[in-house]
Order: sequence, then structure tokens, then C-alpha cells
Amino acid sequence: MDIRATDTPLLEWTGDGLVIGLFEDAVELTGELATLDEKLAGSIKELITEEEFKGKQGSSVFTRVGANSPVRKIILVGLGKPEALKLDGLRRAAATAARLAKKQKSKTLGISLPIWNNDPTQTAQAIAEGVQLALYQDNRFKSEPEDKGPQVETVDLLGLAGQEAAITRGNQIAAGVFLARQLVAAPANSLTPITMAETAQQIASDHGLQIEILEQEDCEKLGMGAFLGVAKASELPPKFIHLTYKPEGTPKRKLAIVGKGLTFDSGGLNIKGAGSGIETMKIDMGGAAATLGAAKAIGQLKPDVEVHFISAVTENMISGRAMHPGDILTASNGKTIEVNNTDAEGRLTLADALVFTEKLGVDAIIDLATLTGACVIALGDDIAGLFSPDDALAKQVEKAAEASGEKFWRLPMEEKYFEGLKSGIADMKNTGPRPGGSITAALFLKQFVKETPWAHLDIAGPVWTEKENGYNGSGATGFGVRTLVNWVLSDS
Repeated sequence: MDIRATDTPLLEWTGDGLVIGLFEDAVELTGELATLDEKLAGSIKELITEEEFKGKQGSSVFTRVGANSPVRKIILVGLGKPEALKLDGLRRAAATAARLAKKQKSKTLGISLPIWNNDPTQTAQAIAEGVQLALYQDNRFKSEPEDKGPQVETVDLLGLAGQEAAITRGNQIAAGVFLARQLVAAPANSLTPITMAETAQQIASDHGLQIEILEQEDCEKLGMGAFLGVAKASELPPKFIHLTYKPEGTPKRKLAIVGKGLTFDSGGLNIKGAGSGIETMKIDMGGAAATLGAAKAIGQLKPDVEVHFISAVTENMISGRAMHPGDILTASNGKTIEVNNTDAEGRLTLADALVFTEKLGVDAIIDLATLTGACVIALGDDIAGLFSPDDALAKQVEKAAEASGEKFWRLPMEEKYFEGLKSGIADMKNTGPRPGGSITAALFLKQFVKETPWAHLDIAGPVWTEKENGYNGSGATGFGVRTLVNWVLSDS
């Protein structure tokens, strides 16, 4: 699919489908739209009247135009109230239009949406992202693709001439999201710690990143007892992935992104039972997927910021070698952990990953993980939890998330809740009481970061969706990639 910036006037564009965005309660046709309606024999006004189109956000209608018309179909998308329009509103409108155009077998598409905040660059990028994300298809595991109909081939962004670089940037970020979606969607017999490491190596090769893969012996030398305690039950070797993007010259900042990388989580000896969703536990590497997706995007965007992408990747399985409930593990910073639940394994792998990362001397660390069901109970399926003892970093994440359209809510790190993690025989337990489970998980991770500004993102809810959601189809969403990229770019 080719997304193009064009100076072709709205009245002169020709093709299969023309998309026009209209604000709520402002659907009267004036100026250029009135002239276009006359040119199209009143089709737009008739569509608005017959479908009672009000321009509400997320709404859309379409109609076929006369056979001799230069435009085959008109698609109207609602933008909501003008004063409430955000950048993500344009992204979602473009996604809605793209999906509808595909259903209507439009190979060529013209999109006319308002310029957000007098910023054509961000507008073009958001529209490009919305179109790309909405039309993504993953047919890797089907013998034949379900959709054999015509695809959208070209998309013209009307009134956005000269914004080719913004479109390219949107395409590059979308490519990172696609990688994350593919990784999360892949079954555990396809995506393993070995293939995750191979994916990281491919990113390094394609985009000029440095890579270090620590094998089990390397992790043993570094004292990563928490990570290896989880890994030892699997027949597959663990892989500790460290990708590094370095710009030319002196970087403005050094940042790190750490992702939880459990390619399958059985629960260990505290095995997940009936109704636990064990069959979905291929998604438990969603944090690592977003980390690698961000690495792919950053490798193409090339900001003047040094970024480290890290994941301790393994399976949480059951065997004669499996860690037992009651075992005590020693992390690489010397802290001891009583394992009172082997199904709280992600935080054990992150513990050693965070210790490793802080030793790199970075200016800030963000980790993200499908860490707790408690966060889903608190915030639902669409909103991720944000935890940080550093207000400045938390605000950076919130700003990056708003630009991306990914939803986060900052939750408190109530220090007294750490009482629930205290152990009589070790420095801490790996789980606390059920109330506030996402908070105690964040407090556990905090024990492995000494001084570096740090934020933890619990993405257990939005990493997967059962229904079409904005610019996400059902399945893996690639959540987190765009927020991470925006965070890095804000320092470039």
C-alpha cells in the first residue's frame, strides 16, 4: 500500500473512495464541500439526510455515486465536537475510513480530514498510522488467506502536500507495531526464546543496532538467580537479549526499555487451572514484543538518543527441575526472594533485567510487562497501569501516551503495601495479598532499581483484544510500541 501526500484539490481528486471528515452538529455543506456536492449531483447531502448522519466521533456512512462520476463512493466519518478533537481522533477516523473502504473494495482512496492544531506534520503522521494499523492482516498461520478480495493499494492525503517525511515516520512506527503484533500472536510452538533472540538479531542486522545475547552460562556468571529460577524447568534455553541503538555523535540522553519475555507461562508448579486462560499465555511476552517493536521503529527513525532494549526471555514450565513454591532465589543484586507462587514469575525475570539495565548508566528506565491480572481488574481491558516514583518521568510517559492514543492511568506506589511482601526467611516474597496486587508487583520491581528514574507499565489488559478496537483488529494489538517511540523521540 502506498500512502501519498498530494496537493490535488478536493474538487479534482478522482478514484474509488473519497473520505471526508465532518464535525458533530456541523454537517451543513458550505464552501468547497457544497461545490463538491453539486458536482456529485447532491450525493453528499442526500447521504447525510437519509442516514441521519450527525458527525459523532467514530460514526461512518457511505454511498455509491453515479456511474459517470470521477469518484465511485463517498465515505463520511464523524469527528465529534471540534473543541474535543485530539490527534488520536484523526488517527481513529482514518482507521475507520480505511476499514470501510476495504469492505467496499476501494483500491484507491482519497482522505480529506482537518489539520489538527495547525500542524500538518503530526496530522499526516497520525492519518498514515491509522490507515496502516487498521488494514494490517496476519495470515501467517492460515493455509489460505480469508480475505481474497481487492485491497486498498493507494491512499492520497489531500491538502497535506510536502508531508512525505511525516508519512514515512508513520509507516516506520506502524512497522514496529506490526512486529509486536506478530510476536504476541505467534503460538508458543513457533515463538520460543530461541526465535525471539533470532528476531532481535534480525533487527540488529537490518537497522544497524548492536546486539548481545547472554546465554545461560553468562547469566549464571552474573548471578541472575531470579531469572534462571524461572527458566530452569524449560527444555528450551533462556536468552537474555540486549539490543543497543547508538546515534552518530554524542547522544542527548541514554534511555532503556525493558520488556517481560515469557514466551509461554504455564504457571509452573502453581499451574494455571481451568478457566485461567492458560491457552492464551503465548501473550505473556507482550512487553518484550513491544520492546523489540520499538527497537525496529527506532532503528529506522534514528533519533539522537542512545536506547537500550532488554529482555530476559524464557518459558515458565513444569518439570523435575522446576522451582518449587517455598524456594528461595537470589537475584543479581544479592536480594533474596521467597517464591510463594511460581505463577508470579514475570517479576522474577524483570528483577535481574532491571539490575543489569541500571548498571548501563542510563538516564531513565521504562519496563513494561503483562504482569498482573489485578491491573486488568482495576483498569479493564483498554487501559494500562503506570507506576513510577519519579513524577517527571511519569509525566513524560503520559505525554507520549496521549500523542500515541494509547491509554494509561497512573496508580499509586503505596509504600506501606510492601509489608505484604515481607518474608520471615528471605528479603521478600514474590507475591503479596490479593488486594492491591498490581501495586505490590510494582513495589517488588522497585527493589531492583536503586537510583535511576524508573517507570513500570502493566499492559496485561490492552495487549490483546477480542474485538475490533479503534485501529486494532481483534487479537494482538502491539500496545506500547507507539508510546515508547514517542517517549524516545521527545528527547531527540
